[in-house]
Amino acid sequence: MNKSRFSMLFLEPGEIYFEDYSCSMLCDNDSDKQSKDSSIQGRLKLCSKSLVFEPRDWSSPLIKLHLKECKNITEIDSCDKRNVIRLEMIQYCEMLEDNVLAPYKFIYENKDFYFSLDFVSVDECLRQMLQLHRASTLHAPEHNTMIATILHSRYMRMVFDPVMMDDYTEEILCEYQVEKILPLVRHQGRLAVTPTTLYFQPFSNIEGSPILKIKFEHVKKMYKRRFLLRQVGLEIYCENSSVSHVYLAFQSNEERNRLYNVLETLPNVHLERAHIEEMTLQWQNGIVSNYDYLIYLNCLADRSQNDLTQYPVFPWVVADYTSESLDLEDPESFRDLSKPMGALNPDRLEKLLERYHEMCDPKFMYGSHYSAPGLVLFYLVRKYPQYMLCLQNGRFDHPDRMFNAVNDVYNNCLKNMSDFKELVPEFYDISTKGDFLVNMYDIDFGERHDGTKVGSVKLPPWADSPEDFVNKLKLALESEYVSRHLHLWIDLIFGYKQRGEEAIKAHNVFHHVCYEGSVDLESIYDINDRHALEVQIMEFGQVPKQLFTKAHVRKIILTISKQVNSNKEYRMECIDDIKLHKEAVTCVLRDDERIVSVGKDGTLKVYDVVLRKQIRSIVLSMTPLSSCVMVDEHIVAVGAWDNEIYLYDVEYGRVIESFRAHDDSVSCLQWLQKDRLLVSGGWDCVVRVWAKMGKVGQALKGLKAEFDHDGKITVLAHRYRNFELDILAGTTDGEVYVWEFRSKSLMHKVSVHSTDICGVCFLSADRVVTVSGNGDMIVTDLTVLHSVFKKRVSDSIRSLCSDTANVLWLGGDMRLLQWNMATVTSLHDHPAHDGDIQSIFFDIKSQTLITGSSDRSVKIWKLTKVS
Repeated sequence: MNKSRFSMLFLEPGEIYFEDYSCSMLCDNDSDKQSKDSSIQGRLKLCSKSLVFEPRDWSSPLIKLHLKECKNITEIDSCDKRNVIRLEMIQYCEMLEDNVLAPYKFIYENKDFYFSLDFVSVDECLRQMLQLHRASTLHAPEHNTMIATILHSRYMRMVFDPVMMDDYTEEILCEYQVEKILPLVRHQGRLAVTPTTLYFQPFSNIEGSPILKIKFEHVKKMYKRRFLLRQVGLEIYCENSSVSHVYLAFQSNEERNRLYNVLETLPNVHLERAHIEEMTLQWQNGIVSNYDYLIYLNCLADRSQNDLTQYPVFPWVVADYTSESLDLEDPESFRDLSKPMGALNPDRLEKLLERYHEMCDPKFMYGSHYSAPGLVLFYLVRKYPQYMLCLQNGRFDHPDRMFNAVNDVYNNCLKNMSDFKELVPEFYDISTKGDFLVNMYDIDFGERHDGTKVGSVKLPPWADSPEDFVNKLKLALESEYVSRHLHLWIDLIFGYKQRGEEAIKAHNVFHHVCYEGSVDLESIYDINDRHALEVQIMEFGQVPKQLFTKAHVRKIILTISKQVNSNKEYRMECIDDIKLHKEAVTCVLRDDERIVSVGKDGTLKVYDVVLRKQIRSIVLSMTPLSSCVMVDEHIVAVGAWDNEIYLYDVEYGRVIESFRAHDDSVSCLQWLQKDRLLVSGGWDCVVRVWAKMGKVGQALKGLKAEFDHDGKITVLAHRYRNFELDILAGTTDGEVYVWEFRSKSLMHKVSVHSTDICGVCFLSADRVVTVSGNGDMIVTDLTVLHSVFKKRVSDSIRSLCSDTANVLWLGGDMRLLQWNMATVTSLHDHPAHDGDIQSIFFDIKSQTLITGSSDRSVKIWKLTKVS
């Protein structure tokens, strides 16, 4: 077999692989009596801290010769065999004997190793070996400096070879010296970018391929990454390509950003973008699962499965690992997601707080992190044993300290004074069927104190198999209990309780070097001081990048009916174009077979849909009319710029009453059928609530409430909260007010837009969508009082309407936009009118949409649901 068994994981983390040589290892110490039978053919790997001999025979072990354990390196010049190097070792290490992955065998004895080079002379490689051997005798600071100098010298001599490109005439847009990042491994190389392809040429032959190629037409996602506490990483994901993924680290933040900007502008790069606000809204709506949302947040927070120092972190969600069956309907089965692991046990927390208050600044509560390379591999050692051997210098952990039983680990995380770890995504990844819990390679991990051999992980009684275990954990993660409380854990790990005063209140304080920005590595010029600090932080763990500075929104628990309809959209067909007004139409509605409209010409028009003709027309005011609502079977209430509200009987064609409702123009009306209340808003900055509509002479006596605002009222909405009625008003200042009708008190005041609010409707009891004149659409969550989604959807928006489920229609300058707010996607952009769409009305009974425009027309649109 030609495939190499050597891996960078056989080296120490951070150790550099330079090159290798074809050779034979001579088995007889008497080099003058060599024969072909006493030699082993293979390749000698030259690395910064060691030499590794890889025999061609797969049954023979790899030999690792640590340079600091070498007494001398010399050339042997015998009469019948030249070109031989001798290494005098005081100890050495054997790996992969019989090609079986096992702890390395350290042999503590003096032994000389002889290597006969096949194609190069001793002079060509002995100088490098002696140089590296000399570096190994130095203290760590001097050793690191010397290796860095050797590396720099080699890199300066290496250039990208254009012969390796698909077309050597391609224009190279930019070149960089980079590192390709894999777990615990970094491969140095040269990066070249052309208009069509990204090329990575490794400096050594460790990659197995002389060059890595990524066609930009296959690139779908790119993420800027924090690598070793510096913003120098770039992760690229591809589809339909032989290379699905690459993680690169640059020499500086400027180089990384420069390449990112270049790639974004290339015509062949078409990235799939998922903004955090869209993902959050989709998660709230149940379109995105809890698992996928946590994967996304980890990715956004610089956590990657290719970087063990910043591996994705997932929560413990189940607290019951002893019962025969797992009851996901019982809250006692779950962990309290509002607290970090260290705060779940009150007794332990009390001791931790005592220690915390006795500390000098900077204080910390927990002396270990919830995610670090050692903790990740604690869980995954059975799946990735080679990583643990690399991390722990060829040894596994003590058998009693390994991941032996789920229940034992959870109890330890609750009680141990130095164990606060969370989980990794593999616990919830049903695609891998829990393979990380099984000793699939039949590795000898040793025996525990009671004599039992370490094998697969012991599962809770309620799990029949590893696959059943992760399936049930996934069900728990997606359960209603977790869905209702997951935002609290997000606040701790990615949100506003991650740091600062809120973290202190939440008992969520770790060592200061875990936090991004606490240490400025760029200001540490001594390479050894920087290296020591990097190692400390890598081993201890890093807090994810903070994504949210305000409380995270809660997930909306959708009803079955809404879940079924979450992906719907409408096909629209204009079935009637009505032109009755002499000026702009300001408001329209449909009542059975009648279309009622008002306009700036001061007239109210009634149109019969069946007869397709006007049946009523009346000039109500010499000023424009702003709004209209049906308050009875035949009575329409109309608001006017002359401060009046008019009540018009459509059946008899007469005004039955008018009254002065505001001290300035009436701008908007809303009818609450359940309570038989009329709500009016005016440019006098007041909202008034009226009863007794339709009773002649009783309107003014029916004033039930009035609410004062700082700006002119532009839009109105309402909601029922249990048995309470809340009135919502939007203003020209871009503010949203929420009033409790019964107590007449202001519940919320939220500054949402920078300009006037032109439309408002509720997506759910706690989420309201508003649009402004400058074309912004914003979703605000009233439980946290801040926006969860914002998008500029047009240059101008004048109106908004909802189908009471997930579909919105937005009226802009001549265009009608259709959005699905469950999936947070734009569905259609219809050319609809020759002017601004001032009013939109959805009639659920006839499944039609009515639009009124400044072009003086009213249109009727037939809606057909598209599944």
